[in-house]
Amino acid sequence: MNLKQIAKDTAKTLQSYLTYQALRTVLAQLGETNPPLELWLHNFSAGKIQNGESYIDQLLREKPDLALRIMTVREHIAEEVMEFLPEMVRTGIQQA
Repeated sequence: MNLKQIAKDTAKTLQSYLTYQALRTVLAQLGETNPPLELWLHNFSAGKIQNGESYIDQLLREKPDLALRIMTVREHIAEEVMEFLPEMVRTGIQQA
C-alpha cells in the first residue's frame, strides 16, 4: 500500500470535484447575469469536467476570464470546506 500515492490520487479527485462545484456556482451566477455565456460555458463543459485541471487548461485557452473566475470560486470553496473535511471524512468512515 503506497499511502503517498493514495493521498495524491485523493487530492486530485477532490480538486476535480471542487472544480465541478465551482463550475456549478459560476453557471448559476451566469444564469442570472448573462444567459448566453451560461449556455456557452455549459456546452463547453459537457464531457470535460471529469479531470478538473485538464478542464481548466482547456478553458484558459478559450475564455481565460471564465477560467480565472472558476479557479477563484474553487479556491474560496476549498478554503471554506478544508477546515471541516478531515473530521467529516473520519466520522463518516467510522459511522459506516
